[in-house]
Formats: sequence, structure tokens, C-alpha cells
Amino acid sequence: MKKDTDCTEILVGKTASMDGSTIVARNEDGYGPINPIKFIVHEAHDQTNASYTSVTTGVTVPLPDHAYRYTATPQADQSDGQYEEAGINELNVGMSATETTATNARVLGYDPLVHDGVDEEAMVTLVLPYIKSAKEGVQRLGALIEKYGTGESNSIAFNDHDDIWLFETAGGHHWGAVRMPEDTYAIVPNQTVVQEMDLNDTDNFLGASDLVDFVEKYHLNPTPGHFNFREIFGTQSEADAYYNTPRTWYGQKLFNPEIEQNPTDQNMPLFRQPSKKLAIEDVQFFLSSHYNGTPYDPFGTFASGNAREQTRYRSIAMDRNQCSSILQIRNDVPAKQAAIQWIALGFFAYAPYVPFFTNINDTPIDYRNTTSTVSVDNVYWLSKTLSVLIEPHWHEFAETVNAYRDECQSYARGRVAATDAAIAGNPTDFLTKANSETAAEISNRTHALFDTLVKQGLLLSKTTWEKGQNL
Repeated sequence: MKKDTDCTEILVGKTASMDGSTIVARNEDGYGPINPIKFIVHEAHDQTNASYTSVTTGVTVPLPDHAYRYTATPQADQSDGQYEEAGINELNVGMSATETTATNARVLGYDPLVHDGVDEEAMVTLVLPYIKSAKEGVQRLGALIEKYGTGESNSIAFNDHDDIWLFETAGGHHWGAVRMPEDTYAIVPNQTVVQEMDLNDTDNFLGASDLVDFVEKYHLNPTPGHFNFREIFGTQSEADAYYNTPRTWYGQKLFNPEIEQNPTDQNMPLFRQPSKKLAIEDVQFFLSSHYNGTPYDPFGTFASGNAREQTRYRSIAMDRNQCSSILQIRNDVPAKQAAIQWIALGFFAYAPYVPFFTNINDTPIDYRNTTSTVSVDNVYWLSKTLSVLIEPHWHEFAETVNAYRDECQSYARGRVAATDAAIAGNPTDFLTKANSETAAEISNRTHALFDTLVKQGLLLSKTTWEKGQNL
């Protein structure tokens, strides 16, 4: 089973963010509503003559002699692969993999996908422990794709304290990547999005070693004089217009409300300068949104349309949400505490984001003890159970749930500031303990919400008869 079939991503450059952070954030969405996730950390270690063999494709890849420490959000049941998905290594380099995309049939005729190469399941494991910068991530992953091939079309993002790079595969062995302008943000749905590239400018663009020759050899470029990666390799189908582009439209509507666009527009730019600088809360709102305030909101909360409009476009928050990671590399604090991975589990319209410093040697127990069976003793299943309670009674529970999320968000902000101010001694030990305290408080609040909603829900039963009501 492939862990992610379609996700939603937002990237924010360091001068587009309110505090000078680089931000790479993505929702992991599964084929179905159930795919238990855990949050872990791998310790740094030396290894000699080591290799990695994928259980999904069978590819075996030799590994470097040293692996840096890194966080990850793999699936709990790894019988069909790890799918480590998102994390930050000890050098404060983040990686999020993957956002599923599509390569057009014309390109696949000349470079078909392969079934024994490097797929999403292995990408974080093979790359994140071995890179010192976002650009190095692009170069390492690109070399692996060229050598071993891939069986999927994907988008992958990397960030460090200065840069964000967006990497897209194209066919079985080709790829392109762009360094994001630091004063912009980008919304990435399940669609190839990289546009104009100048592969002579290696400070800002990278690609497969034969990318230009491949395009020329097979006459793949529909716009001579330009090298538009989206036009050459991507798709612009009717399905894209209803499944993908509305998410870009909504994100750009939030952050550039002055711009008039339609949800089905196929030519929205990848990079936009926001009308105001963006905070972590803006990123969280987008990733947990459902076309709020438009006729396309499936919850029908405000500005509601008819039933057809409410289900016209694929929502961002939905029951197939599994884990959302916001990888934040800050520039206003020392490096030892600069990296934070904000994590939400479950249905993100209901779940809070919890900040975890990544310079740690362990993760909180109820984030790493995820089971395959339902148990409210771990955060994944607690969140999923809450969504079962909330969705049928959203309008009755909305005020309570939104207050809980707002209070958790305020608490999280305060915890980051307090931890920054109090850090002392061994930073790894200190931050590990601080994370556990943060997680415990949020989990206590979540259990309290669970208690409240169960009791409130029991009062909503339609089969409760008052004594003597039919006398």
C-alpha cells in the first residue's frame, strides 16, 4: 500500500515569513482514512558497507559511512515499507517527501516509470540522513533517480536556514528543481508546478544531466524559446481543474486577496509575493482549511452554497488526512534550537499543531507508540476517534472544537518562546524533555475535549425519551 496518494503542500521563503524562517509544510493524505502514523527520531551513527533495500520495489542502494540524526513520521506498520515522509536532520535541513504529481503520456512514452527503483517509500531514508543543505538534498535525490529510476511522479521539498528547493520527478529517470525566491510562497497540489527554468543558472535551477537533450531529442517542448517544466512534463487536464487547481486558488485567495482568479484556472503562477508576511498560524490555517467562507465548503459553515457546490472541489482538510508536518528552520535563535517540526495527526480541521524541537534524542511516548488497532492512548488514534465523534455533529461541536484548537495554538506559541528562553545544559536533553512536557499538556487537553464531546454527544441522541412524554 502506498502511504500517500495525494497531499497538499505550502512553502514560505524566509523574507516572506513574519519571523525570517524558511517553512516547508505538507499534509499527508492516504488512499483511505486509516493509515496509522508515528513520530520518531533516528540517532546519528556510523556504518560501513551498509545498504538499504526497499521492500516495495526491491532496489538496493549503498549508503554513506555516516548518517546524521533525523526525525521522521513513518507509518506504524512497516511491513510494506517505511514511508518516513517528513523530518529535519541534525544540521537543520528539512525534507518533505512526497507530493504525488503526474507526468503526461507523451513523456512517459519515451521515459516510462520503472518498478524497481527509488519510490516515495525510500526517499527520506536514503537522502535526509546524508545531506548538509537543501541543495545537497536535490543533488543526492537527483543522482538516485537518474541511476535507479522511479515508479512514481512526485514533488519533494527541502529547506535549510536560507533556502527552499522544490524538486519534481518527470518520467522514470528525469527531474527538475528550482530554488524558491525567498520573498515568495508557493502552493503545491497534486500537479507538476515548476514553470520557467534556466538550467544554465545552477544557483537557482537544477535538473537531470540529460534533461535538455532528452526534451530536444523527442521534440517534447510545446513552447520553443522557453523551458517550462510544467508545460513539457506535466498535465493540465479537466481532473486537475477540479481536483488540484482549486487548492492553489484558495491558498492564493487567502494570501493575495487582491488577485482575481478562478478555482479551475490552469495558469496560476507557482510563486507569489504575499500581500502581507506569513506566520506559522497562516500555514496551519491553510493546511486545515476546507474552502472556509466560500460556497465550496463541504462543512457548509459560512457562505454556504448548494450541495453540488459544496462537493465540487477536493477539500484540503478531509477524512483521508493522516499527518501534517510543518518544517520550520528559524533564523532568530541559535542553531541548536532553530529547527521545529510542527505536527498534527488525524483530521486537520479538528487537530492542533504541536511544536517539536528536532535537536532531540527521543520523541514523546504517545506520538511514537502508535498501534495498528484503535487506542486513545496514542495521539494518532485519539485524533481519528475524535473525528468520528465530530463530523456528524460539526455544527453542534464547532464552537467547542475551535476554542480547543485556538487555546492549543496559543499554548504552543507560548511553549516555543518559553523553551527558547530557558534552554540550558545539554540542549538535546533539554529539548527532548521540553517536547515531552508540551505533548503531555496538549494530550491532556485533547482527552478533556474527548470527555466533553462524548457527554455532549450523548445528549444529542434521537432515541432519548423523557419519562411520561407519551402519556
